[in-house]
Amino acid sequence: MAKIIIKPTKKNNKFVLIKKQRHFMNSTPPFLKSGDSVGIVAPARKISVSELKPAIETFTSWGLEVLLGENIFNSDNQFSGTDEERAADFQKMLNNTEIKAIFCARGGYGTVRIIDRLDFSTFIKNPKWIVGYSDVTVIHSHIHNLCGIETLHAAMPINFSTSDFSEASLTTLKNTLFGKTLEYTVDGHPLNNEGCAKGMLVGGNLSVLYSLLGSESDINTKNKILFIEDLDEYLYHIDRMMMCLKRAGKLEGLSGIIIGGMNKMNDNAVPFGKTPYEIINDVLKDYSFPTCYSFPSGHIKDNRCLIMGRCIEIDIQKSKVNVNFN
Repeated sequence: MAKIIIKPTKKNNKFVLIKKQRHFMNSTPPFLKSGDSVGIVAPARKISVSELKPAIETFTSWGLEVLLGENIFNSDNQFSGTDEERAADFQKMLNNTEIKAIFCARGGYGTVRIIDRLDFSTFIKNPKWIVGYSDVTVIHSHIHNLCGIETLHAAMPINFSTSDFSEASLTTLKNTLFGKTLEYTVDGHPLNNEGCAKGMLVGGNLSVLYSLLGSESDINTKNKILFIEDLDEYLYHIDRMMMCLKRAGKLEGLSGIIIGGMNKMNDNAVPFGKTPYEIINDVLKDYSFPTCYSFPSGHIKDNRCLIMGRCIEIDIQKSKVNVNFN
């Protein structure tokens, strides 16, 4: 496979093409149908054949043809190959017009190392679903900023090989890919700030969003609904990242916010004294927009599919929350 390294500069056509797209409403890639081809790549941490097998079997049972990245089982310390190899695999899937969806095999860390090597010009002309969460937040945010195309925050192939995975995670992913209506009614939370709002859904993993601040992939939150989730962070890190978003103006002008899983958090010898949701609520107390806590999405067993870049409607109450993606 050729090693493709193209950076977005003002001198190449890719930047000009992308720049024309960035102010438009995000477009929806074609939905899947039986017989379509999908690709699996590993833009971050490495994955084994055995870990990927359940996902391949599942996609095949959906009537899909599966194409794997040529370097997907490579190893470069913790990464699934070198930056050049991982970027080349992703680039080939982006350029293959027969591929209707690209699944990121797993998260971890590493996607940010390849994002500026990717050329999205063919992808803009022939959109396809890009699926993943966690470290894949880099790709979601980058595409929303520069390409104007919806993506899916959803379970990844690595999840299919574990028992700690809800049926709803898989069902909502399949239904969304195949064009069924996506709408949720879930339990409320005592910290919810009630209200209704409408706006484009952006965001993802809080730690990754924090790391993207000031870059070309930084989220635009103006009049948007922000989704955040995280895993295995120190409690004071959650406070620091939320304070950073506040000071960077990312909470100003929000239409609403949805907070997903915030689990397996760590504390210091001297306790921070608050839960993750209490930390976030403390930062958000100065804002009036509707706020939903404990939404079933993120690094949790019940990881429901979300259409990122889609204009959604939310109705948040203490007792229940409605999220409509129509």
